[in-house]
Amino acid sequence: MSDNHYPDLSPLKTGLAGKCPRCGRGRLFDGYLKVANSCTSCGLSYDFADSGDGAAWFVMLIVGFLGVGSILGIEDAYRPAFWVHVLIAIPLRIVLPLALLRPAKGILLCQQWKTGAREGRLGQ
Repeated sequence: MSDNHYPDLSPLKTGLAGKCPRCGRGRLFDGYLKVANSCTSCGLSYDFADSGDGAAWFVMLIVGFLGVGSILGIEDAYRPAFWVHVLIAIPLRIVLPLALLRPAKGILLCQQWKTGAREGRLGQ
């Protein structure tokens, strides 16, 4: 009898690691943001995966808050020249979204699998 038992994994841990939401071993992504077809370890099909714009929205919200907050904090504390703001703000506004988008998408996809969230249907 080949009855597979999978542990109850945290969507936060598996999403941050980019691992399969069911087994926690296979890769969730096949590239930077492209979701793989299925798990290489347990065979879970990732056809359910549809994060939409959720990850991008959360990342924009967080980066906007941190970016504006850091610029205002630096301005209030040190009153630096404009070029200092440029040296800090531009890399911050480029690097943070690139660093946060994949983990945010992974967390949302793993949470979607864990809760069984599907696209809404009317009249069915």
